[in-house]
Amino acid sequence: MKTTLITGANRGIGLEFVRQYAADDWRVLACSRDPKKTDTLNALAARYPGQIEVHALNVADPAQIERLALSLTHESIDLLLNNAGIYTASHKDDPIDYRAWTHAFLVNTIASMKMAQAFGAQIARSNQKIIAAISSKMGSIEDNSGGGSYIYRSSKAAVNMVVKSLAIDLKPAGVTAVVLHPGWVQTEMGGPNALISTTRSVSGMRQVISHLTLADSGKFFAYDGQTIPW
Repeated sequence: MKTTLITGANRGIGLEFVRQYAADDWRVLACSRDPKKTDTLNALAARYPGQIEVHALNVADPAQIERLALSLTHESIDLLLNNAGIYTASHKDDPIDYRAWTHAFLVNTIASMKMAQAFGAQIARSNQKIIAAISSKMGSIEDNSGGGSYIYRSSKAAVNMVVKSLAIDLKPAGVTAVVLHPGWVQTEMGGPNALISTTRSVSGMRQVISHLTLADSGKFFAYDGQTIPW
């Protein structure tokens, strides 16, 4: 049975990843900041006893990441899904909340690097050896024609660079590292006017993941398989 570790698994895209991978007979290590308040995730775990494990993890706390990695020392993780993320509004005429900007970088960027380092041994010993970060087209410098969203755009552009470097550094170990754009998705973050459902987004990203080879490492893919410019 293949194993995936998913951050931000309590709602939206993360929860849908848990649902779909569990239905496809994967073992799922589902991480949430507060498992006691994740009723839907806990109900899903109850439907798949022994297959879905719910773990407490605030990715903004590097010490928590280290403790979780230590508790899962003997696992083999085929797919690390760095999904946890936040959106902080920031436009050119807004006063910049620099504390919020720092927190956004901690969650959207630094956490992905810390997760890759902390779980490196578990990923390297698995069969699939994949790290995927859920980023956004808004992190593409070439695609930015609208401006604004300084905090979100910069934190996503930064995680793209982190994954690009990881792809180079981890290639000798056979690890594939990619960035994924989920589309504009109908979630709490994306809002009700978004274009696609979580089901469609996650199904598409899973298709992309399932066809990855080491030659794809360092690429930026949309949920429909298209390559996005950096």
